[in-house]
Amino acid sequence: MQDTSKKKPPSPIDVEVGRRIRLQRRILGMSQSALAEGLNVTFQQVQKYEKGTNRVGASRLQRVADCLGVPVSYFFDTAETEGLALSDETIVAKNDLVHFLASEEGAELNRSFAKIKDARTRQKILELVKSLTFTSKSD
Repeated sequence: MQDTSKKKPPSPIDVEVGRRIRLQRRILGMSQSALAEGLNVTFQQVQKYEKGTNRVGASRLQRVADCLGVPVSYFFDTAETEGLALSDETIVAKNDLVHFLASEEGAELNRSFAKIKDARTRQKILELVKSLTFTSKSD
């Protein structure tokens, strides 16, 4: 008889799906409780989904996607599913970006930027931010 008291670590795919749920929820400024209400589960269950400790079933993932306004495909990395190899540098850059976007500061910046209606203003802000990154690299 197998010992079932040992918990298996979460699957990397479940962790990635959970990370993307959290990212999109935070970008929208949605609380775990609000998402939980939309899914008819507890906020603790949403926490487990976001950590990857509980697997999200297909029908539940569809409901998550509907609540967050994204297609189900959003939760899966297209480069990996299409068999494309990513360089270590690309993976690091992607992870850095995802971590920033998942932060409170990143989510707030994105929400605020998205509210700017004038394309010229958005472009000028982008140019300013880019110029500041070049300045700080040389310091």
